[in-house]
Amino acid sequence: MNIIQLTLMAGGILALLAIGYVLFSGPDAGKASQRRLQQVRYRHSDSTDTKVESQLKKAIAARRPTAYKVAGSGSRIEALANRLDRTGKGWTLSQYAYASLGLGFVVALLLFLRSGSLPLSLGVGILVGAGLPHFIVNRAIKKRTNNFNKKFPDAIELLVRGLRSGLPVTETLSVVAQEVPGPVGEEFKGIVERTKIGRTMEESLQATADRLGIAEFNFFCITLAIQRETGGNLAETLSNLSDVLRKRAQMKLKIKAMSSESKASAYIVGSLPFIVFVLIYWVNPTYIGGFFEDDRLIVTGLGGLVWMSIGGFIMAKMVSFEI
Repeated sequence: MNIIQLTLMAGGILALLAIGYVLFSGPDAGKASQRRLQQVRYRHSDSTDTKVESQLKKAIAARRPTAYKVAGSGSRIEALANRLDRTGKGWTLSQYAYASLGLGFVVALLLFLRSGSLPLSLGVGILVGAGLPHFIVNRAIKKRTNNFNKKFPDAIELLVRGLRSGLPVTETLSVVAQEVPGPVGEEFKGIVERTKIGRTMEESLQATADRLGIAEFNFFCITLAIQRETGGNLAETLSNLSDVLRKRAQMKLKIKAMSSESKASAYIVGSLPFIVFVLIYWVNPTYIGGFFEDDRLIVTGLGGLVWMSIGGFIMAKMVSFEI
């Protein structure tokens, strides 16, 4: 048994131990008791603020996306189709599969012709074929989400003006679908079309919220749900929501500006070893070619990649803030 087999066996044992700990650890008893105490307090309290908070928690719990629960329990294909739909590019599952397989095969073939190591070529090919399309889809979803959040406060302001002028909610949604460009208009157009074929407005909004997975749109749905339960001026409520969303966007920009230096440093530190490795291998392949042939160097390189991945993950968490 060589050193590579020992390393793989040790990694498998550690993975099994981690999975067993997650499966058998169970829920936290302290958190469960605290949650039950909060439910009792909400049920028997006479405070208006407590009742509103209880209704807000119920609305949030009722409006959590269910597609990911189904996908996580047995239908990951459905989750992947949902992610592809969120990109707004019209990509299909077959196109994604063909792109992943083709990219992985090309990278593995080129690396095998260059290095002659079949295990390394297959490993890198699988990594690139599975990781690069996933990264591209994530970037497309993030770009569309940012475009949606930029125009969404304007759409809410348009809703407020329509409600104050006397139009019903369904008509104002149609106006937003026609007047606001980009992803916001497309999503509101889908809501209007689902309403026209017989679905209620709540169901149409919930379907869009489940598919998008955007916190700002979830706030909008929760606001409408609470307003329908408690009553009040819908135009004023939506105006306050628009102001909150604009301040939220401003805070995100401030955090992005303050953490840009740290992110740039992390990008440089994380990419520099790979750049140096590629340059040395391109200039003098025999000098660094032992990493593709010697078992000890292969294990050392894999260990270095693991530790660099852990460091990159920690740095990403340090400069990532939730608003």
